[in-house]
Amino acid sequence: MGLVYVEGVVKHGGVSVKTRFLVDSGATYTVLTKSVWERLGLKPLGEMEFILADGTVIKRSISEAVIELPGYGERHTPVVLGAEEDENLLGIVTLEIFGLILDPFKRELRPIRALMKAEKRRP
Repeated sequence: MGLVYVEGVVKHGGVSVKTRFLVDSGATYTVLTKSVWERLGLKPLGEMEFILADGTVIKRSISEAVIELPGYGERHTPVVLGAEEDENLLGIVTLEIFGLILDPFKRELRPIRALMKAEKRRP
């Protein structure tokens, strides 16, 4: 099926960085390479453990930024402050914040039809 990449812009504190993301439906959070988050001036807000596909457990700092995706606007989202060897990944949490899903067959992002439970009205 192949890999899917999208172009976006990451913003923080008046700084914008054009970024190419691998859309990773297996990644919970969006990951920024060290060069991107340092240019933005992002600071760690905490630390989390992550399990890689091979089972390795690593620790990374987390922060927050605004991501703009052409045609979908911009949203505030949590991000992982990656190492330089990490790849810029667009994870599921960010996709859900945008209301998007990866269509692996068409290799594109598309809007999702989200579920919502409505309250029953009482007479």
